[in-house]
Amino acid sequence: MNYRLGLFDSGIGGTTVLKSIKERHSEFKAIYLADTARMPYGSRSPVEIRDIAQEIIYWFNVQQIDAIIVACNTTNSLALDVIKKHSIFPIFDLVNSTVELIKASDSRLGVLATSSTVSSKAYTKSIHTFYPNIYVIEEGCPELVPMIEEGDLSSTECIDVITKHLEPLLAADVEAIVLGCSHYPILKPMLTKLLPSHIRLIDPSIGLAKKLDNFLKTPHLSLETSKKKIEIHFCVTSDPFGFSTKMQSLLGTKPEVEVISLRSPSCVS
Repeated sequence: MNYRLGLFDSGIGGTTVLKSIKERHSEFKAIYLADTARMPYGSRSPVEIRDIAQEIIYWFNVQQIDAIIVACNTTNSLALDVIKKHSIFPIFDLVNSTVELIKASDSRLGVLATSSTVSSKAYTKSIHTFYPNIYVIEEGCPELVPMIEEGDLSSTECIDVITKHLEPLLAADVEAIVLGCSHYPILKPMLTKLLPSHIRLIDPSIGLAKKLDNFLKTPHLSLETSKKKIEIHFCVTSDPFGFSTKMQSLLGTKPEVEVISLRSPSCVS
């Protein structure tokens, strides 16, 4: 059966989640919703995030999908209960997928995330549920999502900002760093250059893709991309041209993008 997933994020960050799912699974359809009109989420209040989450889930409830992927860590951290309460579909989230990627030998972990996610302590709470003795330090990075959306990741300003946020994690002698915002895996090449080689990066979307194994059936890790049957429909709440242009640099193709209103079931077909 060709299942249809619903993914959402404030912008391009959720494409890293989509990428991990595509790398592990060979056959599915998806609606990707980017709430570009209200991006970034990380600087919004918990009340706003919870209201937005409810609005998005109501919209997805009238789409032809089979499951919802919470591809936004901020929404995941602040409104997962809202999502689960109002969704009529199964929910797969990032924060609770992270524990599958932690090693039993880990004793000190860092988390890079938006300020809202860090304030919620969602990652610390989730990690401590399974690994209560691991020391976790979370670092809020309010500047990074706008920089990633702009695309100028090689600028001196961007490198300086990342270096600044890595300093407390390095001072804490962490063994691994969780990329606690779905935008941050886009920074992997730069982070790898800036970090000592013994510190590994944990991408929660890889754990999420694994959690989909039973739902999407047998993963096909070795199947050539050209043989995979994957269809993605992209929807945004504003700036379809800008979003499509960003997708071209991330995915290698410039997809068609539909502008939708979250108060209208326009993407049902």
